[in-house]
Amino acid sequence: MAAKEEQYYKKRVNTAYFTSLISITLVLFTLGFLGLLIVHAKTLSNYIKENIGFEIIIKPGVKEAEVIRLQKHLDTRDYVKTTEYITKKEALNRLKKSLGNNFVNFFGKGDNPLLPSIDVRFNAAWANNDSISKIEKQMLAKPFVKEVYYQKSLVQEIDRNLNKITLVLLVLSGVLLMIAIALMNNSTRLTIYSKRFVIKSMQLVGATRGFIRRPFVWKGMLQGVYSAFIALALLTAVLVVVRENLPELTVIESFRLIGVVYIFVILLGMAVTGFSTFFAVNRYLDMNKHKLYF
Repeated sequence: MAAKEEQYYKKRVNTAYFTSLISITLVLFTLGFLGLLIVHAKTLSNYIKENIGFEIIIKPGVKEAEVIRLQKHLDTRDYVKTTEYITKKEALNRLKKSLGNNFVNFFGKGDNPLLPSIDVRFNAAWANNDSISKIEKQMLAKPFVKEVYYQKSLVQEIDRNLNKITLVLLVLSGVLLMIAIALMNNSTRLTIYSKRFVIKSMQLVGATRGFIRRPFVWKGMLQGVYSAFIALALLTAVLVVVRENLPELTVIESFRLIGVVYIFVILLGMAVTGFSTFFAVNRYLDMNKHKLYF
């Protein structure tokens, strides 16, 4: 009879542990997935901003050496990511590719009315209307610069939409983090509940609170690590599937930021399960033995 009761008790403990493990894994997976969305949204934001076009049109008759000198000057600026000098001939070839030879032939043979230009791409931090307007004034002050072209409305729209998306993701991540901590805490407390008689028995035979608590806390943290690694395996599988089906996204993929998310998931799993176990064990250490049955 005692053997059956022990087997039944052991089965309940294992079931509670397994349920808790799965619950924590799913919570960490959800948080990790949201974390990946946030870091990739930031990378996507930078990628879009760094591809905003800023074209400096050069006046006719300006020597090529002057244009190249301006390009080299721009390359030394903090706000510039890349520059490209587009000659009159290159501008005409690009126009042919986009509009076709028939339309370009309208200009007549040997006649090329297009002007040379410098195509500038900014670093993400400078890709906003205020900064670009200041740079535009600096460029227009040059005597050989005819005009500066960029889509002001597009820059403003990108800024507005990216700010909205970032705010929504941050609010959502905060709400999910609180829900996740609550769920992980409940899962851990259920596991400790199944061992409440063991805790009280150890206390009755004279074991100190720290001696009783230590193995439970370490086991709880280890459970958090196991859950985190399972969650990370699932996240890695999702990334592989996304990469195979949407190879275009590799241009915004940052392994450094993905690594930060992975480390965050592991530390969160350890911290929440460790603290939850600590407080759950304390609860039963302070509880009257007659209340253990309720």
